[in-house]
Amino acid sequence: MTFIPFRCHAGLDPATFSILIMPRIISYSVYILSNFARTVFYIGITSNLETRIWQHRNNEGGAFTSKYKCHYLMYFEDYSDIHNAIAREKQLKNWQRGWKIELIRKENPDLIDLAKDWYLGKDPGSSPG
Repeated sequence: MTFIPFRCHAGLDPATFSILIMPRIISYSVYILSNFARTVFYIGITSNLETRIWQHRNNEGGAFTSKYKCHYLMYFEDYSDIHNAIAREKQLKNWQRGWKIELIRKENPDLIDLAKDWYLGKDPGSSPG
């Protein structure tokens, strides 16, 4: 007897199809970047923090971060719900500067770049993934 694999959904095998319909676990990060002198802050949101920081560092992250050289990750929070992440990003953007610094210093008192070791040994011209 010859076994013929079952094909479904545009020719995909059942194992591949089950991967496509399985719920994906996605996290969203609200993050704060700064320049070298820690005088400028940028707040953003992403579903891939490592890639997004890489983009900022390579001046692909947007005009503001390129102009003010906001390439250093000071703080981030992870969320499973995009609506909560967006609400938090908006909240932080409306905060006074002093409140932002206080929030950062609670988790990162020395204001170190939290992503400083993320790309060691990687070619600066290639993507992080």
